[in-house]
Amino acid sequence: MTRSELIEELARRNPHLLQRDVEAIVSTVFEEITAALARGERVELRGFGAFTAKTRQPRLGRNPRTGETVAVGAKRLPFFKAGKDLRERINRMAKTSEAAVAERTG
Repeated sequence: MTRSELIEELARRNPHLLQRDVEAIVSTVFEEITAALARGERVELRGFGAFTAKTRQPRLGRNPRTGETVAVGAKRLPFFKAGKDLRERINRMAKTSEAAVAERTG
């Protein structure tokens, strides 16, 4: 699902909200998560998961084209860990769809 598809779906489910208001809400949520991670904070959405920023140490990499050794600097990367509720819902939905496919083909 893309950002625009998310906005469209939220607008469809909430007809009392204007499209531009839904866009503003989605943008604000993403901006706040990004800003918190940039400050080194953890963002936890209960039932969904947690976002953190992890630091990767500097290392020596290799240019795949030339094979030359290249110094890669330290960097911070976003990391997401799914919450228990999200994992359980995904697994339940996967089992339901697998059973439906087996029923049609079986």
